[in-house]
Amino acid sequence: MDLSTLKAPAGATKNRKRVGRGDASGQGGTAGRGDKGQKARSGGKVRAGFEGGQMPMARRLPKRGFRNPFREKFVAVNLIDLCRKFSKGAVIDEAALLNSGIVKKKGDKIKILAKGEIDFPITLKIAKISKAAKDKITVAGGSIEEVI
Repeated sequence: MDLSTLKAPAGATKNRKRVGRGDASGQGGTAGRGDKGQKARSGGKVRAGFEGGQMPMARRLPKRGFRNPFREKFVAVNLIDLCRKFSKGAVIDEAALLNSGIVKKKGDKIKILAKGEIDFPITLKIAKISKAAKDKITVAGGSIEEVI
């Protein structure tokens, strides 16, 4: 069997409806829009969420919680990730994390966390690091420079 010989079975495809092409098209007169009303008119649309004047669902339901517009989101990078991608004596900064593929987007805020073990010295130049991760790196003989 060859892909070029495949064909849809009979009746599987239909011609699209060509509306507004006169009475003989089978959609005569109103072109499938029905009679009168806002949606029958040209440009007659209703906005998203409009329920015909009834109190909309978004306003009927109770509101819960709080969304902080000033929240800072950090990309969590664990020590185990650093061990897999970097070798002894590596200098790790934001650019190195981007190049290694640990961090996906430039400008993401990064925080180093302590999951995993590290047994060789590295130099970290990073803005945020957990206390436990800092301890593990210094015990392994590494150093940390906090960059702002």
